[in-house]
Amino acid sequence: MYQAFLIKYAEIGLKGNNRSYFEDCLVKQIRYSLRLVGDSYQVRKEPGRIFIECPEGYDYDDTVEAISRVFGVAEYCPVEICKSTEWDDILAACKSYVERNVADRNTTFKVFCKRGDKNYPKESPEICADVGEYLLQSFPELKVDVINPKLRFTVEVRGRVYIYTDSYPGPGGMPVGCNGKAMLLLSGGIDSPVAGYMISKRGVYIDATYFHAPPYTSERALQKVIDLARIISKYTGPIHLNVVNFTEIQMYIYDTCPHDELTILMRRYMMRIAETIAKEHDCLALVTGESIGQVASQTMHSLVCTNAVCELPVYRPLIAFDKEDIVAISKKIGTYETSILPYEDCCTIYVAKHPVTKPIVKAMEKSEKLLADQIDEMTERALSTRQVIRIMPE
Repeated sequence: MYQAFLIKYAEIGLKGNNRSYFEDCLVKQIRYSLRLVGDSYQVRKEPGRIFIECPEGYDYDDTVEAISRVFGVAEYCPVEICKSTEWDDILAACKSYVERNVADRNTTFKVFCKRGDKNYPKESPEICADVGEYLLQSFPELKVDVINPKLRFTVEVRGRVYIYTDSYPGPGGMPVGCNGKAMLLLSGGIDSPVAGYMISKRGVYIDATYFHAPPYTSERALQKVIDLARIISKYTGPIHLNVVNFTEIQMYIYDTCPHDELTILMRRYMMRIAETIAKEHDCLALVTGESIGQVASQTMHSLVCTNAVCELPVYRPLIAFDKEDIVAISKKIGTYETSILPYEDCCTIYVAKHPVTKPIVKAMEKSEKLLADQIDEMTERALSTRQVIRIMPE
C-alpha cells in the first residue's frame, strides 16, 4: 500500500507572483474532495509539488477517484516514503519498492532524481547512478535503457525522500473557485451538464438555474436535473440549484406571440430570470450549453437575440463543438446515461414546426410588447416562488 500521493500541476506553475494563490486553491479543493473519503488525509504543498499523506488502512481506489476529480491536478503519482534521508535507508527503500511493486522485473528501467533539497550531500546525477547500480546488483534481470525505459524509477529528495514509478493523468485545468462564480442554465439534456463541467475546469465555481413547467414536465424531469447536478457536483463542488416554475410565462408567450418566435422569446425570458438570480448569487456571468447551429435557437442570429437581454456576459464553453464531441465528454464524466432518460424539459414542449432561424432583435422586442400587460408580474412571481436545492456530491 502506497503511503502518499505526489500531485503535479501544469498551468498553475506559469502564474508567476500569483502562483501561491492558485496552489492554495488547489490544496483546498483536494482537501474538500478527500473529505468525501475520510478525514485523516494530510495535504501540504512544497515548491512545485503537493503531497497527500494517507492514513493507515485507507481505501486506495476511493482515494484515487477523489483525486482524479480535482481540477488543477495534471498528474498524480502513488509514492512510498523513505523512513529517513540516510543513504542506506534510501537504498533499502528502493529495493523494497521493486520487490513489492514491480512484478515483472524482466524489463528496462532508468533512474530519475529530483533533488528539491539542495543541501543534500549527493547531487542528482550521483543519486541516479548509485541507485541504478544498486538495483542492478539486487535484481540482475533488470536492464538499463536511458532512451526509452519501460520503468521510470524516480527518487525525489526533499525534506523527506519519495519513491515512485507510475504517473497517472489528472483532469487538468484550474482549481474550482480561483476564477469567480457563474450561473449555469441547466436543463435535462446532454449539453448543459457538459458546459458546467467545462467552465468549472477553468476554475469557475457554479450555481445553476432550471426552468420547470408542471404539469407539462413531470417530477421525474425535475429529478433528472437534480441527478445531473449531483453528478457534476463531484467535479464542481456544491451547487445551489434554483428551480423556477416557468409554466405561466411559457403559456402566456404561447397564447400571445407568433409561434415561429416561441423558442427565442422563451429563451430571452429565461436569460432575464437567470441573470436576476445570478446577480443575487454574486455570479459574474451566465453559462449555457449552446453550440452554433445545433438547433434553430442556436444559430448566430438567435444567439444575438438572446444575448441582447443580458447585462452579464454569457459564456458558451461548447460553442464550436460537434455533438459527437459533447457526447464523448458526457460519457467520460458520467452524465450521458442520465441525460438521455426520456423526461422532457420545458424547452422541448412547445417547439414550433417551422421556428425562425434568423430572428432580428427589433422583431423580438416588438413581439414582447404584446406581453407587456402581465409579463413583469409573472416574472416576479416566478422569481419569488422558485425553489432552491443545495446539491452535494456523494
